[in-house]
Amino acid sequence: MDIVDPAQRSRMMSGIRGKDTKPEMLVRRFLHAHGYRYRLHRKDLPGKPDIVLSRLRVCIFVHGCFWHHHPGCRFAVLPKSRPEFWEAKLLANAARDQRVLKSLNEAGWRTFVVWECELRRSEEVLLRLLEQLQERRA
Repeated sequence: MDIVDPAQRSRMMSGIRGKDTKPEMLVRRFLHAHGYRYRLHRKDLPGKPDIVLSRLRVCIFVHGCFWHHHPGCRFAVLPKSRPEFWEAKLLANAARDQRVLKSLNEAGWRTFVVWECELRRSEEVLLRLLEQLQERRA
C-alpha cells in the first residue's frame, strides 16, 4: 500500500531526472577542475554513458543506487508496494548495465561505475577515479 495517492506519486516520479543529477554534476565538476574534457551521453555508444573521455577511451557511468540496484547498499531497498514489479524492473536494470559494460569493454573502452552512495564520501572515490584516469593517460 502506497502512502501517497496515485496523482502525487506520479508527480514525484516525474521529478526524477535521468541526466544532470547531483551525483553526476559532482563528478563532472571534479573532472573539469582537473583538466579533463569530456562528452556527455553519447548516443553512438552502448548505454549512452554519462561521461565519455574519448581520447582515453574511457566511459564513466554515475549510477543511482536505487535505480541500478546497487548490491549490498542501504539505499537500494525494494519498495513495499508492488514488490514483484519493482524486483523485476530493478533486476532488469542491473542486467542491462552488465550487458552495456561488457559491450563497451569488448569494443576497447575502459569503463568506470561511480555509485551515488560512494559520492557521499566523495573525496575518496573521486581521487581513486583520478588516479585510474592518470594511469590511463600515461
